[in-house]
Amino acid sequence: MTPGAPRPEILVVNSQVVRGAVGGRVAVFALERLGFKVWFLPTVLLPWHPGQGRGARHVASDETFAALVEDLLGADTLANIGAVVSGYLGAPSQAHGLARLVDKIKQVNPDAFYLCDPVCGDHNGLYLPEETATAIRDDLLPRADVATPNLFELKWMSGLAADTEQAAIAAARSLAPRRVLVTSAPALRRNAVSNLLVTAKGAIAAEHGIVPDAPNGTGDLMSALFAAHLLDGLDDETALKRAAGTTFEMVARSVRQGARDLLIASEQASLVGPMAMVSCRRILDLPIRA
Repeated sequence: MTPGAPRPEILVVNSQVVRGAVGGRVAVFALERLGFKVWFLPTVLLPWHPGQGRGARHVASDETFAALVEDLLGADTLANIGAVVSGYLGAPSQAHGLARLVDKIKQVNPDAFYLCDPVCGDHNGLYLPEETATAIRDDLLPRADVATPNLFELKWMSGLAADTEQAAIAAARSLAPRRVLVTSAPALRRNAVSNLLVTAKGAIAAEHGIVPDAPNGTGDLMSALFAAHLLDGLDDETALKRAAGTTFEMVARSVRQGARDLLIASEQASLVGPMAMVSCRRILDLPIRA
């Protein structure tokens, strides 16, 4: 970011819940608390996270979503957007609309980047229709500058095994984005989890202890924070360490208070000044791609 220039704005494309702190709700809160102006395009409306009980799933028609995208494409302030952060999609057609938005934003602001969190499943398997997951893989990942898959999503998107650190690096290298941040990657320490960032310069692992019964929304928070720190001009390692430290601290504080949701409001001090220590180590210093 050029010194003295207006701070870039961020477009978040993600789910909206009425209650809780997941999807767009946690991403928008975190980014606004960090001082960013945020555009928010909801992809699906839910009463709460599906893991907290059954609830109706409301997805705008393809025509309605396309009309929203068309309006945004014509916005006279579209060039103010410096980053797009996408997560959960409600339908495969939304990937096409989002792709159009990303292309247009990069056209009017060549410095803008796109972070794709390819939300589609976890250790239990796909929880999106395969058609939607395929649209994310085929339409969005090739456009992304950064991807933030969890370990299952890395395996599904790459079609490769990723059960060791080296295998996860190889799988991340096979994806199109220049930066791939693998959350829930294999860690070297026992009872720990790794956030593995694979870049053109090598790979960096940020490890911290596992917090049992962690609330949902950690991936949404991690992706938003990492994008924010990159947009602020932090180097990869510093951005990774700060995002991982904040997420770990937010989870630990929420669990300590017995909350089933991330306490992003009452514990918002962790967003701006995390105190949790996260160990970082460089794994490779070799170019990933020619």
